[in-house]
Amino acid sequence: MGLAIEVVQSLDDTGELICSRFPASGDADLKMGAQVIVRESQSAVFFRGGKALDTFGPGRHTLTTANIPLLQQVMSIPFGGDTPFKAEVYYVNHKVFPNIKWGTREPIPFRDTELHLVRLRAFGIMSYKVEDAQVFVNTIVGTKGSFQADEINDFLKGIIIGRLTDFLGENLKSVFDLARYYDEIGSGTKSRLKDDFGKYGMSLEDFIINAITPPEEVQKRIDERSGMAALGMNDYMRYSAAQAMQNASKAEGGGGMAGTGMGAGMGLGMGMMMPGMFAQAMGPGMMMPGQQAPAAAAPAAAAPAPMVKCPACGTDNAQGAKFCANCGQKIPTPGACPKCGAANAPGARFCSECGGPMAAPKAKCPKCGAEMEAGTKFCSECGNKVE
Repeated sequence: MGLAIEVVQSLDDTGELICSRFPASGDADLKMGAQVIVRESQSAVFFRGGKALDTFGPGRHTLTTANIPLLQQVMSIPFGGDTPFKAEVYYVNHKVFPNIKWGTREPIPFRDTELHLVRLRAFGIMSYKVEDAQVFVNTIVGTKGSFQADEINDFLKGIIIGRLTDFLGENLKSVFDLARYYDEIGSGTKSRLKDDFGKYGMSLEDFIINAITPPEEVQKRIDERSGMAALGMNDYMRYSAAQAMQNASKAEGGGGMAGTGMGAGMGLGMGMMMPGMFAQAMGPGMMMPGQQAPAAAAPAAAAPAPMVKCPACGTDNAQGAKFCANCGQKIPTPGACPKCGAANAPGARFCSECGGPMAAPKAKCPKCGAEMEAGTKFCSECGNKVE
């Protein structure tokens, strides 16, 4: 048996060590009465026989059955309390690990109410620390001799992106609202991450979103929309057309008057094409500043079908109807002889078939005195029934 260790402590010059084991491999011969030194930012988890017996806070601790009562259950002290025993101590660093950068490796697909489906990238910083030393050692460290911060950072970043994606999908409507909701998005996502960090004995101290940005092509659309809002639609179109003319005049092979003419032609063409180009670029459902939603195109009105009035009640009936849809009175065929029904030319005064007069004799309404066709059952003026 080697010499029993009398002083146990752990120091880290790198500032990146979250947990270290004493000894780094195997277990050590610790003497009953040995001193365990724990710094203010540390805690020490005492293990023997694979079981965590106690956790020491900051200070100098003497290994006795008085401050580790569980030692009485796992070992005997036959020779005055100075018999060495095998154990290990895990030192856990409780300092805050700041300025841990996180970001999306792949763009997050997001359904925008104005731009439809866009992809977003998110970047920011976080800080965290270990709260429960025993939980952290048992769930994350295991039996490793040491554990660095960069060994868990990628895992934590993956959890962050998952929760942020879920929060954005549930609460954000448009990327145009992103700037004013950074704090709310950060607070909401941090709240959802609390339990994820807690089950590993950790706490998320700070969670800050630096930027959530759409891809370049979407940013160009946003810039165009901002330009139109600042200048007004007509001024923006004229400005864009002037730029097109200037660029075209500088194009290679188009010098002199030919280049100027081509630039002018292209500029005019661009001016005419701009409304359609912007409407297409902005996407369906979006309107440019100052533009009102176009009224829905009304279907072309069909030409009204010719109607025939009933001689009895005056109701309009479809051309060719033989009987009135309202009163059932027979409707004479236009140009037909009232006596024999033969067709005659328009304006004929006598029937070419029977020689009878084409104009039917008139009758008067007994109630209002209005003239009616002979045989009419209802007055077309007052609706009175004629006997």
